[in-house]
Amino acid sequence: MKIAITAQEPSPDSQIDPRFGRAPWLMIYDPTENNWQLIDNSEGLNAAHGAGIQAAQKVIDQQATAIITGAIGPKAYRSLTAAGIKIFHGAKGSVSQALQAFQAGDLAEANADDATGGV
Repeated sequence: MKIAITAQEPSPDSQIDPRFGRAPWLMIYDPTENNWQLIDNSEGLNAAHGAGIQAAQKVIDQQATAIITGAIGPKAYRSLTAAGIKIFHGAKGSVSQALQAFQAGDLAEANADDATGGV
């Protein structure tokens, strides 16, 4: 089960980026291998439209099963849930702290009614 986390910098010590589509980095944690993969999402920062859908495709391409972020828009929400990816929002602190909160069951799973919540 790979877990994607939005980040401001390419490090587990980085702060969570509260924006899914416009986060500069997507960090993919693989608990089976206990390693991180870094995905540059900088083009999402300046995208006029579709940043969330582009970031969602990157997460789907990496075969993540969950995403941890601050907030997510409705289009990205639909793309991710259609691919079977669970979304956990409202994360705060560092990437590693968010991962620990997720593993402890402390993050709420997003639903269609609160897809843009958390910020």
